Amino acid sequence: MLLRRLKFLAWLGGILAIVLGGSYLFAPQLLMRANYMREAMAAHLEKHSVQAGDTRWVYYEGGDGPTIVLLHGFAANKEVWLETATLLTPHFHLVIPDLPGWGESSRDPGASYNVDAQATRLQAFVQALGLQRFVLVGHSLGGAVAGVYATEHPEHVRELALLDAYGLKFKENAFAREAMAGKDPFLFDDRAGFERATALAFEKPLDLPGRFVDVLIKRNQRDRSFIERNFNELRDPSQYLALQNRLGQLKMPVLGLWCHDDKIVDISALDSLRNGLTQAPAISTSTLNGCNHMPMLEKPEETARILSGFALSH
Repeated sequence: MLLRRLKFLAWLGGILAIVLGGSYLFAPQLLMRANYMREAMAAHLEKHSVQAGDTRWVYYEGGDGPTIVLLHGFAANKEVWLETATLLTPHFHLVIPDLPGWGESSRDPGASYNVDAQATRLQAFVQALGLQRFVLVGHSLGGAVAGVYATEHPEHVRELALLDAYGLKFKENAFAREAMAGKDPFLFDDRAGFERATALAFEKPLDLPGRFVDVLIKRNQRDRSFIERNFNELRDPSQYLALQNRLGQLKMPVLGLWCHDDKIVDISALDSLRNGLTQAPAISTSTLNGCNHMPMLEKPEETARILSGFALSH
């Protein structure tokens, strides 16, 4: 009987190895999706969708406690928050959407997806979910959207956390020079291009299976026209200073969290943030070493700890 069971388990293991190996080679996107599902389950998050305004929003929701809404950045998606979310859901109720046009949320090819348009769409999403007062967290481009939204709807934003946020003045770096010259470093067609793009955002090379990288390359190629159009919209002063020009209107506690060695939004933006918050009742700032532009992925424990402390301190 024992031998029969061992043979069955060996047979089952062989079949599983063949299925997984075949999926990796011929359908790696399915394995990536399965991994996202696993991470979401570990974080006690469920995926939902809702129609709000012109957008079908897809989002994660879960956890208990005060509500935190987490916004991702340019050319990213809600999944960038999953590792950090695992550490937050024991203490907070999280809402993590794909911003309109990105991830699984819908996209209108003829519509604008600049900072102001996204902030308007965010209000429709907040109303659709019936959210009241919450902590709003935005990373990179999501930080600019969060900041603009907070100035327009302070009745909803109890506290505002900005992580390596776009929309502020900072010391010109190589990224800014290339962006203003019209070069979009977030476009790539092969693995070498992917490595160059991720080297701009991560301190260390990403350790991803090759076929997973191929999925991301195909996705980037598919979205090329949208990425280019959105990138060009964001080169306008009304956009790259969208947050800077509104800092004096923020009247809630604000956190600025930056990676010390950010190659995209230089850490000098943190000084612009501090100096511009003339009406905020409390200003908190934190810097992280050993990361570049993606603290929630590069330093998830530290990011979760700082966000938790900020969210519970006011």
